[in-house]
Amino acid sequence: MKAGAKRAVRSQTRSSRLRPVAVANDQTLADKAYAALLKGLFDRSIPAGAEFSQSELVSLLGTTVQPLRDALQRLESEGLVTIHARSCIRFVRADLELSRSTYQFRSLIERAGARSWAETGHAEEIKALRDEHVDLLERLEAGAWGIAEEEQLDSLEERLHGALISALRNELIEMTARRLKNYVTLVRLDWLTTRPLAIRTVREHLDILNACASRDADAAEAALATHFQLALQRLIGMT
Repeated sequence: MKAGAKRAVRSQTRSSRLRPVAVANDQTLADKAYAALLKGLFDRSIPAGAEFSQSELVSLLGTTVQPLRDALQRLESEGLVTIHARSCIRFVRADLELSRSTYQFRSLIERAGARSWAETGHAEEIKALRDEHVDLLERLEAGAWGIAEEEQLDSLEERLHGALISALRNELIEMTARRLKNYVTLVRLDWLTTRPLAIRTVREHLDILNACASRDADAAEAALATHFQLALQRLIGMT
């Protein structure tokens, strides 16, 4: 299989695991339209940066006009679309600026979360997450790399960053973080994780976890800032 084909397969596999922000079971039609628009962005049936008319989106999603309008207004408030009256709906482009903005915003929030978790987090939770990272790192360093390891890495990353957000005990921040997750998914659609990159990510996570386990808030914040800086560099192809 050619490298480009492998990248496409990996991207499709990854995007199938990265889901839009969940909505309640009793979804309204607008909720369903919102979820369908996000899914379209993530599976690329709606290309990033594309322009559509309202009627084209109605046809694409199989919805009606009013729920679509409500969903688009919600996406516009989140910065994922720009609505041009009587012209088109333009979806956000996953470019370098969006990547930088997303990781900068995440860093601002989660640096505070790292300090809080280091100071007040439950030792058992920190240890359990650290032990799972160590187990994965040992397998990766022994040569293992496949769907199981990639899924575990995704799970550990979500749990770690989720714990940092939860440590702040702030509903407004948690709501913002859920929206940011959509940006992260969007800018990482073309991201191809390899075993060496996975090893680097796990080691960076362990730097954060070890600092939290030692109750060293300064070190935890510094490790988190370094992790996001290196992650952004990997994302834009600098390292």
